[in-house]
Amino acid sequence: MRLLIIGDLKGSIVNAAKLSKEQNAKILHAIDIKSAMINLRNGENIELIIIDSEMNIKELKNTLEAEHFSVPIVSCGLSNNPKRAAESIKEGAIEYIPLPPNKEVIAALFSIISNNSEDDNNLICFSQSMSKIISVAKQIAPSIANVLISGQSGVGKEVIAKLIHKHSKNSQNDLISINCAAIPENLLESEMFGHEKGAFTGAAERRIGKFEQANNSTLFLDEISEMDLKLQAKLLRAIQEKEIFRVGGNKPIKLNMRIIATSNRNLISEVKNGNFREDLFYRLNVIHLEIPPLKDRLEDIIPLSEHFLQKYCKVNNLGKKTLDEKALKKLQVHFWPGNVRELENTIHRSILISTTSKIEEKDISIINTSEEENLESLEAMEKKAIDKALNKYNKNYDLVAKV
Repeated sequence: MRLLIIGDLKGSIVNAAKLSKEQNAKILHAIDIKSAMINLRNGENIELIIIDSEMNIKELKNTLEAEHFSVPIVSCGLSNNPKRAAESIKEGAIEYIPLPPNKEVIAALFSIISNNSEDDNNLICFSQSMSKIISVAKQIAPSIANVLISGQSGVGKEVIAKLIHKHSKNSQNDLISINCAAIPENLLESEMFGHEKGAFTGAAERRIGKFEQANNSTLFLDEISEMDLKLQAKLLRAIQEKEIFRVGGNKPIKLNMRIIATSNRNLISEVKNGNFREDLFYRLNVIHLEIPPLKDRLEDIIPLSEHFLQKYCKVNNLGKKTLDEKALKKLQVHFWPGNVRELENTIHRSILISTTSKIEEKDISIINTSEEENLESLEAMEKKAIDKALNKYNKNYDLVAKV
């Protein structure tokens, strides 16, 4: 378990860190959200974030989603306050833990997070469409074929990518991820291919890119449709030749890896519109898996709801709860624009809001937001901020990465 703690390392937070180490967690620390995002952008493969409940959890959640990081957030506070717990969940945390922490609670939390990322049994599906996708994913996993996964935000593209890697021949090595939508073009090339010392202003030392890190493993290119055409050409060459050149380097580096790419856009349309290279599309689209939105697999809504119900009753140390008939009906008729991610947050929130063992319709609080528009604007703001910093520091990439 790779854990990132955000906030001052003092008092009860230190105790939480110590208990986490006893559970064999690798601890990283960031004093604030800005520093935390640097850790994530540097490819630390964080599996869980613990944040001080007094910090801006909503800002952290929005920033993670805008940059396409799927990392669960746990809020920690100095009181066992149900109101603050509910507020934390509403802001984006999956759990609220009162401090000082309890060893058993920390262990249970790590177990759930670990199972979510590693246990195939948590791939809840009763619909024929999802069952077929999971079956095909496991069937093709041992091969070396590149895979393209498409679907709306929140449907589970990353979950399927991790499943394929887990069942691959290189599963003993880490899955290496790149968020193509979150990194500007002038930084993405160095992030992918690395650079040599002195390759450009600010390149004070050699940097190993994600391609080299993924050698003999799997490279996960999230939202590849956001990649610039010029960089697409370099990616195509790397796939064809099975080698890369670091930025500023002239020595080819031979590599062996599988690529799994995702997109929430229709890449065939993007090709027709001149936004995506046709030859790259065919290189990636050896195996294509399209994940249907939750509204098109109604059979999965209740089983997923029951799964999340059991999960969050356990992690919150609550007794067994059930959904009454009207609550189930409300879940079944909702459109779920946020897909499985939205359903999970809704169930967790209802568990904390309900005051009895029976969750009623009034406890199902569905938040209607223009989430997609908000995420796009945040992503644009992030790119503008990075470009502004590059101009301010004379394109000193290493310095900007630390800012």
